[in-house]
Order: sequence, then structure tokens, then C-alpha cells
Amino acid sequence: MNKVVLVTGANSGIGLALCERLLSLDTEGLQLCLACRNMQRAQAARSALLASHPNAQIALLQMDTSSITSVFSAAQEIKLRYNRLDYIYLNAGIMPNPQFDLKAFFRGLFSRKIITMFATGEGILTQKDCITPDGLQEVFATNLFGHFLLIRELEPVLCHAGWSSQLIWTSSSNAHRSAFNLDDIQHQQGTQPYSSSKYASDLLSLALNTHLNKQGLYSSVICPGFVMTNLTYRILPSFPAFLWTLLMPIFWLIRMFTNTFTLTPYNGAEALFWLFKQKPESLDPQAKYHSLTSGFGSNYTQPRKMDIDLETSEALYEKLLQMECDVRKKLKDKQNQSQHGHNSPVSLR
Repeated sequence: MNKVVLVTGANSGIGLALCERLLSLDTEGLQLCLACRNMQRAQAARSALLASHPNAQIALLQMDTSSITSVFSAAQEIKLRYNRLDYIYLNAGIMPNPQFDLKAFFRGLFSRKIITMFATGEGILTQKDCITPDGLQEVFATNLFGHFLLIRELEPVLCHAGWSSQLIWTSSSNAHRSAFNLDDIQHQQGTQPYSSSKYASDLLSLALNTHLNKQGLYSSVICPGFVMTNLTYRILPSFPAFLWTLLMPIFWLIRMFTNTFTLTPYNGAEALFWLFKQKPESLDPQAKYHSLTSGFGSNYTQPRKMDIDLETSEALYEKLLQMECDVRKKLKDKQNQSQHGHNSPVSLR
């Protein structure tokens, strides 16, 4: 039976590398759906994949996880196209307006924390978040809440008796408990919304397993390691190209001492690819599966316990359910207002 795989944020980086690797494994029994915000880039990605796998079944879907209406529309389209989904790779994510502390960076270069600094961005990265038209924090909406709403909408095609489906989150080594606050899950008050959203995805994955394993739906979390993608390059937008070229040998050298420097999207997708071949029932819901690359370039996956607990994961889950309820009510109110000729904006905050 064909397996149906949905990948969000599939037009570049780790998402595109995963699609390439999945198609290399099986082009006959795989239906691949690339869910992307930018359809022009999605078309280019599809063309690139078909160039190397001309018989592949590759569909495109327009979806912006930062937009509630876009997520709901995409979910309706998915339910029209497919009567089941085997995998959803929750890979779309943003780190907007990264602020790089150059002084902290150079201090870190000559300290014992150099590897941790490169691998996690700890101490050198902050972000300035913004608000979506729905009134939500953009990083929270894109990286977490949009995916949560998508899962909720797609439960009818994910939860079936007799077979299991899998949710696989692209998290980060930048997911720190210290950046997350249950009283501020959108991270309105802090300067590390990316770290907060990734830690929240770790928590949410655990809660989803608690609630949905009995219905045959399993959730796992991966860390791609330190990968050179567009997101990475945007951290230092003013860096001249030759400086990146000079840094690469340093990164390759560091990889001789740490296996977290996967560096390429292909290597970073290792854990995503590995999980595709596992029985979800055998996986540890409290482990993050890390893409790792040895100093000599061998890729492998290793589980590491996450710094999470059931109580916090359940509390976050309840807050997200309440947010979903509020969102649906306000959308309904907005629709009713439109029908009666009132077009005042409705904030979902």
C-alpha cells in the first residue's frame, strides 16, 4: 500500500533534503506532498525532485503555518485529496530578525564553550519577533501553533484502527527550558522566541503521545544538528560570502571533536529519514532523535533524553486547546460579522 507523506517547509534546506532521501528509498510506493508557503519555490523544488526521480508522485500544497485561515484551508484540501496520512513532517520554521552578539561570539571562540556556542547559539543569538495579522506572535504561530492546528484538523485521516501514523517534529539543540514560560507560551515578553517555540514543540510531542497513542498516532522529535541552511546564513546577513568560506574549514575541524556538526542539509535530515524506517511503537516519547555526523562523514541517529516533564507538557497542551477554542470562536464571529456587513478586524490574541 502506498504511504502518504506530508512535509511542511519542504522547498529548501532540511525539508527538501528529506524529500530527496525518501524518494531515493522508494519512488513506487510513496505519495509525497510538499506543503509550502511560497508556491514558486515549491514548484522549483518539485521540478528538482522530478529531475532525479521522474516517476515520483509529488503533489504541492499551499500552506503558511503562521496563518490560521491558511492552515484550515490546507487541511480541508488534504482531507479532500487523501483518506489517510502515514507521516507528517512538521518541519516549517522561522527565526526572524536574528540579532548576533559579535563580542560574545569572539569571546566564545577562545573559550571552552566554543562547541556549545556553535551547536546551540546559546549566549550569542536573540530575535525580535513580530505580530501576525491574526494577532499572534509570528514565531509561535509558525513553528508551533499552526502545526498544532493542522494536527487537530487532520486527526480524522491520521487516527485509524489497524495502522499507525507518525508526527515528526524538527526541533533544535536551541530548545532550552530556560527560554520557555508557561505563563507566556507565545514568548511575548522575551528575546528568544525561536528557542521557546522549539522547547514547546518538545513538550507538545510528549503530550500528543499521551493523548493519541491509543488511537494509533505517534509523535517524535528530532534535532538536525548544526546545519548550513538559509536560516543559518540569515543569522549573519551582513557577513561577506568569503567569510563564510573562511569559516567552513573551522566547522569541518570542529566536527572532528563533536558529532553535532552535521553541516549539510542531507546530513541534517538523517534522523528524519531514520524515523521513517522505524516502528513508531518502539520509539521513546521522551527522547529527541539527533542527526549526528562523525569526523569522517558517517551519518547516524542517536536518541537523547529531553529536558521535559509530563506535568508541563500537559499544561501546555491544555493551553493550546483553549487557544484553539478561542481561535475557532473568533473566526466564527468574524464570519458572522462579514455576513452582516461588519468588517472590523478581529484579533486572536
